[in-house]
Amino acid sequence: MVITLVQRPALEDIREAVERIKDVVVRTPLVPLRPDSASEPVLLKPEIHQAVGSFKIRGVFNAAASMTPEERSRGLSTVSAGNTAQAVAWCGRYFDVPARSLMPDSAPQTKIDAVRAYGGTPVLVPMDDLMDYIRNHGWEGEPYSFIHPWTDQRVLTGHAGMAIELLDDRPDIDTVFIPVGGGGLIGGVASALKMLKPQIRIIGVEPEDCCALHASFAAGNAVAAACQTISDGVAVPYLAAEMYPLLREVVDEVVLISEAATRDAIRHLALHNKIISEGAGALATAAALATPSEARGLSVAIVTGGGIDLEKFLAIMSE
Repeated sequence: MVITLVQRPALEDIREAVERIKDVVVRTPLVPLRPDSASEPVLLKPEIHQAVGSFKIRGVFNAAASMTPEERSRGLSTVSAGNTAQAVAWCGRYFDVPARSLMPDSAPQTKIDAVRAYGGTPVLVPMDDLMDYIRNHGWEGEPYSFIHPWTDQRVLTGHAGMAIELLDDRPDIDTVFIPVGGGGLIGGVASALKMLKPQIRIIGVEPEDCCALHASFAAGNAVAAACQTISDGVAVPYLAAEMYPLLREVVDEVVLISEAATRDAIRHLALHNKIISEGAGALATAAALATPSEARGLSVAIVTGGGIDLEKFLAIMSE
């Protein structure tokens, strides 16, 4: 199997992607994390306001819109814990083509239901089977036009447009906290930020019990790691070898967040900013809250998604 390394997207390609997706993607604002008494504030980038409730629409729509009509007519396909699947289903409806997603049978019901509501077909399989499908490129024997959530260059380029928004709104940002699952978001956004402002600090954030990027940096190459977390949106038990060189280049540090701190951040966002976030979406906020203001400077925490089951959210809020 040939491994093609993921490359930094060119700035020209990022700007073309921004133009391509501008009628679909919401330019989310930067809002202060409340209470904002710290000397160096934390700003939230609430990607929960995108059409599918997460940032995933940025990269997925760019990938789908970049295809030829013949490629799209074969139908769109992906693998996903839920947010990419929703974006692919939304794009299928937008382009009037079929959309299918392999999802773990442990995916939150709210995400499964949303995929169906957008007209997509969720195919539920055990997590081990899903990981085997990804590792062995199972899509290569299928007729669909496959959109890889991490290693598709078009996806990374679509996500990277967020960096332009960040620096247009606040060119004085010192640090950006970005949740890490497969690495597609941080690979795209960090690449663009480092091109536009080389001194900016990029902090990847992972659950302490699901930290393949942290383990890979420690090992010096892409490795697998045990994965058990409420943050299903980043529950990826290994780092793809295609991603490692890029992430090693553009990520300054990886911090680990406990399950308790993730729950605290979900409650904090709900009570103080009136933002309902899933576990993965709250990771960056948790990391920013745990970092002294003098160490991080003016910071942005990306709230990546809000797809949390009601029962889980209510249980966390009542703790």
